[in-house]
Amino acid sequence: MKKVFMVLGVSIGCIVIFSAQVCAAPEWTGNVNFTLGAKALDEDDWEPVEEHGEFGIHADFRRHEWPVNLAVALVVSAGEDDIEGFNFEAITSEWRFGVKKIWEPTPVMRPFIGGGVTFIGSELEADYYGVSVSDDDIGFGVWISGGLYWTLNECFNLGLELGYSTAEVTLFDVDVDAGGGHAGLILGYHW
Repeated sequence: MKKVFMVLGVSIGCIVIFSAQVCAAPEWTGNVNFTLGAKALDEDDWEPVEEHGEFGIHADFRRHEWPVNLAVALVVSAGEDDIEGFNFEAITSEWRFGVKKIWEPTPVMRPFIGGGVTFIGSELEADYYGVSVSDDDIGFGVWISGGLYWTLNECFNLGLELGYSTAEVTLFDVDVDAGGGHAGLILGYHW
């Protein structure tokens, strides 16, 4: 668990520093958004920890003349449950790379759709009265998302996003899908 938070912290720092550099160039436009929501993994693969809380940082940017934005994101989810003395904990982290098309039908409303490739790291841990076993793996897959946000005061984003990701990982010698359905609230900055 500590590894996930360390990677998350370093990654957020890198995305914010990179975005700050791009923001300084007037020929570029983009967004840095945070999402807070939920991830639903396949119940057949992940029960009893198929429902996760989720946090993400998403950056997208483009030169003004480009038709689509380049997109990068880090999304981390976690779920935990206790059943008859067993404590189960699952964590997934998704590095996403791709493109995002953002329309601007009004000065403040921005519907979007995006997609690309993802690397999903997963860890599953079971604890029974102090005896723990865990396994982790990384899989390669795809993601797609869409949503709508409003840019208030020309720089603050507020909205909703829905998405889906998929990547196969092997945990305890069983192949499972580490992706799933995503839903979240968007809060961010536009330049």
